[in-house]
Amino acid sequence: MSHFVLVYDRTAGVLVRQRQYSSSREAMAARFAAEDEFEGRPEIEIVDLSAASEDELRRTHARYFLTLDELAARLG
Repeated sequence: MSHFVLVYDRTAGVLVRQRQYSSSREAMAARFAAEDEFEGRPEIEIVDLSAASEDELRRTHARYFLTLDELAARLG
């Protein structure tokens, strides 16, 4: 299982940062560091997610990786 920390700008609709970690402990520490780094920026969303692979992560959490047009096309 891999652990990922994503930093997503909700206003711009773009992934600012994606990093992969081998342990949940490393990922959680990275998440806390990112929360400190982006403190005071409510448009920034920071998540710590686990998945078997990056491909699975992209499939299960597509909203972080696709544009708004791509997401809308999936719904239509």
